[in-house]
Amino acid sequence: MEINDNRKEHWDTVYSTKQPHEVSWTQEKPITSLDFITQTNLDKFAKIIDIGGGDSRLVDFLLDEGYQDITVLDISAEALERAKKRLGNKADKVNWIVSDVTEFIPETTFDIWHDRAAFHFLTTEEQIKAYTATVAKAVTGYLIIGTFSENGPQKCSGLDIKQYTETTLEHQFSDSFKKLKCTTEDHVTPFDTTQNFLFCSYKRENSN
Repeated sequence: MEINDNRKEHWDTVYSTKQPHEVSWTQEKPITSLDFITQTNLDKFAKIIDIGGGDSRLVDFLLDEGYQDITVLDISAEALERAKKRLGNKADKVNWIVSDVTEFIPETTFDIWHDRAAFHFLTTEEQIKAYTATVAKAVTGYLIIGTFSENGPQKCSGLDIKQYTETTLEHQFSDSFKKLKCTTEDHVTPFDTTQNFLFCSYKRENSN
């Protein structure tokens, strides 16, 4: 699909031309994401997938905390290669997937689906439906999503995004998931601008 090819080209260009301190989403330590994952109280063998993980350091901290089954998905092969280089030998412990999340066909299910700042780039009804359908099939435990809030930016990396409120985000997943908790936080970018994020966690209804 041409649109998806364009998205892939965009993100490959970003990750091949910019360093972490030159992109807004960089975090030295993704504290909120780690807290939400810890609060699921799942053991270290929980199957975790990080959607749009790019070269985020979340995977570093999950490995350091002893998690054994981690998958990182990103549309950009360049981003994942950068993360692999940073991790060195530890990269062999991670399952890396290059895919547009709207075309992702999981071969397994996940106990935790984490997404910080990927979902809000899906701006059409078709993209959002593809994402939520995959989540409904693939997630047996917890869904953790961070998006720009209604007080956040309207664009990121030159692309339009879709802002969310606690209610509108919950609505996207309410058929299969029950909301547990939401919080907002100001993310200070490497160049000292502020982006307001909404983070929410959900639990699969009728999950064992």
